[in-house]
Amino acid sequence: MGLSPLEFSRLRWQCRRGLLENDLILERFMEKFGAGLEGRRLEVFRELLQLGDNELWDILSGRVDCLPGAEPAARELLGLLRKC
Repeated sequence: MGLSPLEFSRLRWQCRRGLLENDLILERFMEKFGAGLEGRRLEVFRELLQLGDNELWDILSGRVDCLPGAEPAARELLGLLRKC
């Protein structure tokens, strides 16, 4: 089913970051995959958005493999983010 237009707008606003690199990756991700986010994948994305800029960048850039104890949905989502 995906996100409603209002939910999509709110999520896109939450993607605005202080670190330009994060901003660019999250913006591209939302353009490609944002409308189809749902279920556990959406929950994991929201969890990532709660991280600080440096911690998020470490994960997105591959400096840190993944969130501790990450499940397959988190690894899949990170794969998509890293392609952006």
